[in-house]
Amino acid sequence: MNRIDQTFQKNEKLLSIYFSAGHPELEDTVPILRALQDSGVDLVEIGLPFSDPLADGPTIQESSTRALRNGMSTEILFNQLENIRDSIHIPLVLMGYFNPMMQYGIKRFCQKCQAIGIDGLIIPDLPVDLYHQRYKLIFDQYNLYNMFLITPQTPEERIRYIDNVSSGFIYMVSSASVTGAQSTFGKTQEAYFSRIAKMQLNTPQVVGFGISNAETYNVATRFTHGAIIGSAFINYLKKKGVDAIPDFVKSIR
Repeated sequence: MNRIDQTFQKNEKLLSIYFSAGHPELEDTVPILRALQDSGVDLVEIGLPFSDPLADGPTIQESSTRALRNGMSTEILFNQLENIRDSIHIPLVLMGYFNPMMQYGIKRFCQKCQAIGIDGLIIPDLPVDLYHQRYKLIFDQYNLYNMFLITPQTPEERIRYIDNVSSGFIYMVSSASVTGAQSTFGKTQEAYFSRIAKMQLNTPQVVGFGISNAETYNVATRFTHGAIIGSAFINYLKKKGVDAIPDFVKSIR
């Protein structure tokens, strides 16, 4: 069974953390993963830096740019993660844009992900229809889940379709903007979370974009199976460093 499924079977409110590989420093990837696992984080999304990250807010764009300047690349990330399953047992998801994966070669990319123990991918600019028609068989061949995003503007029919073709979890974007930390959620976002919960989808839902503290985490997980923190963690990491990661996780739950 995929580690993502095993994690959701615990029936707890999940905490997932996103960070850009190669940030703040090139060799921080594995120490960050170890610190997050030791702090009780349930799932980690490792961002593959890209020069034109359309869906990302300024914090993640900046971290991605710095990672690229540090020398991070797809090949270097794979090398860093070569023996990661010797010490890391929680699910690992790579999040990145389709272009670098295409350049690497989709089949070769998936093959490498399986070899090092990646559990799934999130590719914001890969349309679900194209994935289903052209790439799903390759992902299945290498036991990789592909998680899709929905927004408050996604029609119900489309959400049902995504639910039918999804594995792992559905990434619920909290608003139709770019990523970024918020200190609180408004009534519109809470109504959106509630509306999706009432649809009783088969695939677990995890909220991302705007989760930054215990308050936003608790609101999001009142209606869903978990929440993802990216920008707030990256800002914290930049200021406090890897050694302070346990304090950040404690501040959320």
